[in-house]
Amino acid sequence: MMNIVQAVFKGSFPQARLMPEGSWPEFAFIGRSNVGKSSLINLLTDRDELAHTSAKPGKTQSINVYLINGAWTLVDLPGYGYARVSKTMRKRFGQLIEDYIRNSRRLACLFVLVDANITPQKLDIDFINWLGENGVPFCLVFTKTDRQKPPQIAENIERIKASLLEFWEELPPVFVTSAAQRTGREELLTYIAQTANEIAEAS
Repeated sequence: MMNIVQAVFKGSFPQARLMPEGSWPEFAFIGRSNVGKSSLINLLTDRDELAHTSAKPGKTQSINVYLINGAWTLVDLPGYGYARVSKTMRKRFGQLIEDYIRNSRRLACLFVLVDANITPQKLDIDFINWLGENGVPFCLVFTKTDRQKPPQIAENIERIKASLLEFWEELPPVFVTSAAQRTGREELLTYIAQTANEIAEAS
């Protein structure tokens, strides 16, 4: 597992084309607006306030970019779906997300966060299927796994997987996390390190 010794905020960008140029591979994080994305990012970087957490979903309204260890970029994308913002703003979020995903030349992996406590959500399924249709490299990250007993969480996760397997022959890599219990951090960082190393060797 990598040790994160440096996390430099490179800026918050209202459009993907305004993001800084660089050769670093990008690892982006996305999910519905209340899925616990900021908490997971803070867990991964071991910094309490790198990403701003809030009781109100929809706080991330631009693309937030962090350079990690001078070697790879962590990209914090706005949440999709429900947020306490106007329909016009939600539409803008959708355009911003799609523009980034379709046009980023350095996207190594998109981590799609899914709440492990609830039944399969059509919005998540549709978004994940859209990624597959567009050939986007991604992983599934189940969040908030501390909020129910392990058997219930395991059952929920299997139910979500089963819903996806109605459309997929096999699923991408899956990670199970809890920011509160600090679980899944080592597995995610190991995956990022391995992927970044493979990209560096290939180039």
